[in-house]
Amino acid sequence: VFSKIFSHEALESYLPKIQLVIKDTLRAWSSNPESINVYHETQKLTFRMAIRVLLGFRIPDEELNRLFEVYQQFVENVFSLPVDLPFSGYRRGIRARETLQKGLEKAIQEKLQNTQGKDYADALDILIESGKEHGKELTMQELKDGTLELIFAAYATTASASTSLIMQLLKHPRVLEKLREELRSKGILHNGCICEGSLRLDNINSLHYLDCVIKEVLRLFTPISGGYRTVLQTFELDGFQIPKGWSVMYSIRDTHDTAPVFKDVDIFDPDRFGQGRSEDKDGRFHYLPFGGGGRTCLGKHLAKLFLKALAIELASTSRFELATRTFPKITLVPVVHPVDGLKVKFFGLDSNQNEILTGTDAMLGATV
Repeated sequence: VFSKIFSHEALESYLPKIQLVIKDTLRAWSSNPESINVYHETQKLTFRMAIRVLLGFRIPDEELNRLFEVYQQFVENVFSLPVDLPFSGYRRGIRARETLQKGLEKAIQEKLQNTQGKDYADALDILIESGKEHGKELTMQELKDGTLELIFAAYATTASASTSLIMQLLKHPRVLEKLREELRSKGILHNGCICEGSLRLDNINSLHYLDCVIKEVLRLFTPISGGYRTVLQTFELDGFQIPKGWSVMYSIRDTHDTAPVFKDVDIFDPDRFGQGRSEDKDGRFHYLPFGGGGRTCLGKHLAKLFLKALAIELASTSRFELATRTFPKITLVPVVHPVDGLKVKFFGLDSNQNEILTGTDAMLGATV
């Protein structure tokens, strides 16, 4: 099922909707006279992307914002100790999950009843159809569980990587300008505007420097530290025997920091992935931001597409600057993010790359 949800054809159909959500969000950020908290806002953005694009829910903005707040409560308390006391994080997480499940059930029911005006099959459509193909009508509980899993997969790690991307573009203006040059050379950016119809999946995949930038963000700021696996066969590593059946953890971050193929590991250098160097090609498991082996992250292509679409919009239609005197420190838990969320002031651009003020009446109101 998930191979269909994240197939090339599915990504092609999601792309225009992803672009629309990103455009509306950046327009809203630019219209805000104050600086924004990038990490908090990218969490809202990735949640909105999951709800609007992956799941195809047509939830009004006000209700969507309430659902986001409830979802945040759920995520914040999901790893709490299972101590069922009245004011415990565990109890708050349970209540948030129940409220979330009710909101999702309402959205699913409305979606099942209203199939008019759909121009693409979203992930939930594919999930439902897959059940029917296997002779099984999915229950409401199964649909809610699948929906929650898809939101969870699209949310925290993508928000973390989006924040890291914006921070690195702020720190390295030459990288941002090189991105703009590539967009111009490929006929995507002209006179400060994205050319209509130019952002197709094959066009985005042909942007080699953009791919290098995203790879480097994910190398240096991998959202999660590692993953767990079960040992299928006893093996030996550096003189230690690891028995069959053990649970082991591998570290993505330590692997990226110590892999001999990477030169100057602490430096943000997208060109390390360029054709002349290709440092990620010199070994199977030196570069693994999405894990490795048979259990590689299934949503990695969607995550990379989202980050590329965001980078293109940032390079094409926005000017942004750090709103604090210095860049914040980075914390690694629960995912990589700046300790202050990263305070940034956004400005819109007109076709001559000049600042403009945008209205607020059309902010975040698009139906996708």
